[in-house]
Amino acid sequence: MTLLEQFVTEPALVPLRVHDLKQYEYCPRIVFYNTLMPVERKSTVKMDRGKEEEFRLDALEKRRSLRRYQLLSGERRFHVWLESPRLGLSGRLDLLIISPAGFFPVDFKYTRGRSHRNHLLQLAGYALLVEENFQTQVETGFIYLTPIQEIVAVSLSSQLKDQAIGGLGQIRDSIREGVLPAPTPVRCRCQECEFRNYCGDVF
Repeated sequence: MTLLEQFVTEPALVPLRVHDLKQYEYCPRIVFYNTLMPVERKSTVKMDRGKEEEFRLDALEKRRSLRRYQLLSGERRFHVWLESPRLGLSGRLDLLIISPAGFFPVDFKYTRGRSHRNHLLQLAGYALLVEENFQTQVETGFIYLTPIQEIVAVSLSSQLKDQAIGGLGQIRDSIREGVLPAPTPVRCRCQECEFRNYCGDVF
């Protein structure tokens, strides 16, 4: 039995969003606050800038060719809603490119830095949803670093997808336990976190 087959046989899957994969890897407490202890969220400068950038990028991207993705032709679909009852997973993909070469999920990131593991897991989650919704195999995706207009190709291997599936299981275990998890050990991540005022053991 594969990891996916074992995963989907679990009873009463707690519904999750693809975004949870990224947040849990970044800091497990974010998912806890969003699911078990809903609190008032403080809008950060980064969040506000991301929303503004999204509208601008949509307009620009519609006018550009697909050569930046190393593709000759294809159809762009923006803000595609995807869901899988089997995985108990859903999410809104920023951009899906459908071309003769295959299906390519694209995730916009409003950061100047390199893509990190939490970004890769999120993209793998979208790949799983695209595969199920379109009955296809997704082998490559892209992370679009919008401030620097750089597109990073990501190999969406079976190993990375299994890690995403395993991450969903870890998140559900954490939710079922109902215990506040340990914070991220990377303290610089806390500086602009919308939940930092609720981590009394850290600040």
